Amino acid sequence: MARLCSSTSLLFLLLIPHLLLLPGGVYSSATFTLVNKCEHTVWPGILSNAGIAPLQNTGFTLLKGDSKTINAPSSWAGRFWGRTHCTLDSSAKFSCLTGDCGSGNLECSGSGAAPPATLAEFTLDGSAGFDFFDVSLVDGYNLPMMVVPQGGSGPNCSATGCMVDLNSACPSALKVMSGDQGVACKSACEAFGNAEYCCRGAYGTPDTCTPSAYSKVFKSACPTAYSYAYDDKSSTFTCAGADYLITFCPTPTSTSRKSADAQKPHRNQEDQNSGNPEMVYQGLMDVSSASSSNTCSSIIVLTVSAALRRWLFQLLI
Repeated sequence: MARLCSSTSLLFLLLIPHLLLLPGGVYSSATFTLVNKCEHTVWPGILSNAGIAPLQNTGFTLLKGDSKTINAPSSWAGRFWGRTHCTLDSSAKFSCLTGDCGSGNLECSGSGAAPPATLAEFTLDGSAGFDFFDVSLVDGYNLPMMVVPQGGSGPNCSATGCMVDLNSACPSALKVMSGDQGVACKSACEAFGNAEYCCRGAYGTPDTCTPSAYSKVFKSACPTAYSYAYDDKSSTFTCAGADYLITFCPTPTSTSRKSADAQKPHRNQEDQNSGNPEMVYQGLMDVSSASSSNTCSSIIVLTVSAALRRWLFQLLI
């Protein structure tokens, strides 16, 4: 078998990620593209986890049909949600009927969503280098939301979310009303405060806190979303090397999974390989008949090409 690369070439390959830094010296490990397919304006909010630096935007306006892309640095962790029915009062104080973060401004500036709110939660570059993500209804529901990974790989790298309008199907004891309109659906914990619904005290373990009749309503409608605190097995997803499409009010079809798959953009084989390091690696290892110099050049060119395309994409958005 041909020798793949010299030590100098291998050193160059190791340095590529450090050479392709974004302006300001921060390498972006993922981008989040938020799309509003609702029939009304949505005001997304963003909160970084404790000890994690905030993103450049923590709140903005997303008109019907609009989209916005957010760059996230390596190892970022936090959540996205949509605020609805937002207004400015006579003193220019900004507030929302659902998902309000209480900052009084468009930017949430370190404040989270007041429940009930549908949440998209992420931890980038976690265990074994995987991103961990979920769509959670543990704090209730206010909007349909889907998360679709793009260009990533992994055994559980698939779409998740809730496409159903739970505001209309919400049990009356959980429904949040504005006039005669249901605008959100509380969790049983928020509505009643019982330890068994909140998974605390004597119910603070997976063995003692089990699905309730109320959480089962959420789970039946949205099988891949978190319905209560210990709903991990069917609701946590992992990807490596992915960017993420977050859609508010995705077009519903017969099943959430089928609809999520339909949202994935069609890409040619070159694009698929460039977003999947494992596929590129496996292809390059089949080099028994290639010369050492040609093989090494191919590895460098493909590695630079994949990294450069990502870097240029970041600059253009």
